[in-house]
Amino acid sequence: MTKERTFVLIKPDGVKKALIGKIIQRFEDSALKLIALKMLWVDEKHAKQHYKLDEEWAKKVYEKTLSAYQKEGKKLEFKSHMDLGLEIQKRNIDFITEGPVIALVLEGNHAIEIVRKMVGHTEPRQALPGTIRGDFASLESYADSDEKKQAVRNLIHASDSTSNATHEIALWFTPKEIHNFKTIHDFIS
Repeated sequence: MTKERTFVLIKPDGVKKALIGKIIQRFEDSALKLIALKMLWVDEKHAKQHYKLDEEWAKKVYEKTLSAYQKEGKKLEFKSHMDLGLEIQKRNIDFITEGPVIALVLEGNHAIEIVRKMVGHTEPRQALPGTIRGDFASLESYADSDEKKQAVRNLIHASDSTSNATHEIALWFTPKEIHNFKTIHDFIS
């Protein structure tokens, strides 16, 4: 079995909606072990480290956004992938600095993949029922957020790869804040 760690951030909308316990309960019910947890108010400097602007990511987002706009007959106001990337970075930073967040580290077999499935699609309107976003997020779309010029309110962030999980865990937690202990699942698996 592939035991791994992943990073999860309950964003300000999840905290404001009082969903912390419900979200954590879902992870614990699925046999993922909560090994680090804290509430904090993120400053802009830390938020920029979390939402680093990556050129490859910006190109993918730009192409996807441009295609969606063209299908709807709309004109994309951004001339380059980096212009769009900077705007998305700004919106995300504004969002996670607007209120307290809950940062946590989960550990378990295939934790990154399992957590991503549990969280659901990034755009809440596409998140399936049974996922955290599908059950609890407002039915917001990318178009809604573009119109409001704000980040999509989607409750939660979850690492999407081993390298991102490693980076994000180290960014948000010191080694002393991550705990090693056994739960019932360690004895029956």
